[in-house]
Amino acid sequence: MSLDWIYYAISWILLTWHSAWDAIGVPVDAVIGTNWAWILAIIFLVVTVRVILFPVFVKQIKSQRAMQALQPKVKELQEKHKGDRETLQKEMMELYRKEKANPLMGCLPMFLQIPVFLGLFHTLKRLNPDNPGKTLYGWTVEQFNSASNASLFTAPISGKFGSTAEELSRLGANTGTVKVVAGILVLIMIATTYLTSRQMILKTGWAEDPQQRMVQRLMLYGIPLSLLVSGAIFPIGVIIYWVTNNLFTLGQQQWVLRKFPPLVPPKKNATPGKSPVQPAKTGLLGRKTAQPAVKAPAAAPKVAGPKPGAKPVNPKKGAGRPAKRQG
Repeated sequence: MSLDWIYYAISWILLTWHSAWDAIGVPVDAVIGTNWAWILAIIFLVVTVRVILFPVFVKQIKSQRAMQALQPKVKELQEKHKGDRETLQKEMMELYRKEKANPLMGCLPMFLQIPVFLGLFHTLKRLNPDNPGKTLYGWTVEQFNSASNASLFTAPISGKFGSTAEELSRLGANTGTVKVVAGILVLIMIATTYLTSRQMILKTGWAEDPQQRMVQRLMLYGIPLSLLVSGAIFPIGVIIYWVTNNLFTLGQQQWVLRKFPPLVPPKKNATPGKSPVQPAKTGLLGRKTAQPAVKAPAAAPKVAGPKPGAKPVNPKKGAGRPAKRQG
């Protein structure tokens, strides 16, 4: 299956935003070693894609809330079918179908962005002044040459941390500068990727379902660690896209989670008459602020009743009389 339609779409969005920034007066030439019109075109490529995918993001949040609400039932099934993995999987799939919850919905926005990422990767990889196919995917020769010479702090946006000295010399770039700029961006990419997953897990909690928990661990640790290796082959322009996308995700998740906070299920075996401790507020970096527990009102002292068969005692009768002597 040809992916040309993706390359045409990515190129069209990039070129449209570049023309827009050029039209409002953003300098085309480098300022502080940076061609801001092209950098902004990549950043607003992210904005365009995220606006298109916003309805999918809302469905992702709803699905995660549905999965969270089903955790008690999932735990019951795990206890009921302990040791029978096949039956457990069938019962859980039936539960998800009945409650209209999709475990894979949490990863859907990321999967839908993979074609955009691959399209940008392929487009930026072509940006070489010696490339004969300059007019592919709707580019003009002038636009291609301009993008090929675009840079971030003198590091070409098509350059990579793992680029050879020969490749960078064809781009007219300094090897040390490219490695420093690309290395810093890779570290920022890893940190923001970790924080986006951590933010969601801290707010919704770890899943009871082993498969869901495995996916959460993969998102939290596996993907950021994989970027240590794959980040070396990403062009600087692609890393700018990734970092911008992560920052957009952090802001979007924070807004949604504040507007629609996840429900905290009540704790089991709660002692009657005691007010439960308020859940701690968790920040982006995991710092918790404990909320004071509300003290229960003191119970009124109990008054002992008369013994069965005893005569009622009138406290007023005999008051003030001296006690009889026993002789």
